Amino acid sequence: MPDLNNTSLITFRNWTLRIRESTRPTPRLLLLIHGHTGDENSMWVFARTMPDHYWMIAPRAPYPAEPGGYSWRPPQTGNFDQVGSEMLGSTAEALIRLVDEYSASADIDASVFDVMGFSQGAALSSVLAFLYPERIRKTGLLAGFVPKGLKELVTQRPLEGKQFFVAHGTKDETVPIDRARASIALLEQAGAQVTYCEDQVGHKVSVTCLRALQKFFAD
Repeated sequence: MPDLNNTSLITFRNWTLRIRESTRPTPRLLLLIHGHTGDENSMWVFARTMPDHYWMIAPRAPYPAEPGGYSWRPPQTGNFDQVGSEMLGSTAEALIRLVDEYSASADIDASVFDVMGFSQGAALSSVLAFLYPERIRKTGLLAGFVPKGLKELVTQRPLEGKQFFVAHGTKDETVPIDRARASIALLEQAGAQVTYCEDQVGHKVSVTCLRALQKFFAD
């Protein structure tokens, strides 16, 4: 189970959020985006050992999922990867608006922030990075993929110099390893600097890759 110590559960502007505040004078915001059927608690298994300079916010996705939990897309739209760029863009825009409104209420600077997502949440994290590169510093993509609708942006190299961490399991049957490798190629074509950790696990993050993830977000 995720370690939820030192976190708080709040409702903010119709969002349900799990928050871990930072006592640092100038904290950096880290947005945590859960996967399909997850919720505001799911990402803390990865985030609980993040450094204390992070003020972390984990929103619950707005749509109910089957057989339980929540999703970042309406049930009737098919696979997340097949959703049009308009829906992906509107979801990303909603998250940017959430970050702006929450950070203003908490009096923290989130003009530039970091993001980490798992599976469907990793796909949405990549959308955020592609559409709002001026807002995102570092991006962690865990057991996820880059949605096909972003390929048209790749040639514009919107991710020039941006740092990405990608973790994937060779035994992942939900998001095949070939899809992860293809996503890395897209990220690099878009200008990103990618740190990649691959391990012999399924649809999860191995202990080795979890350590590498912590190192990636250490500064």
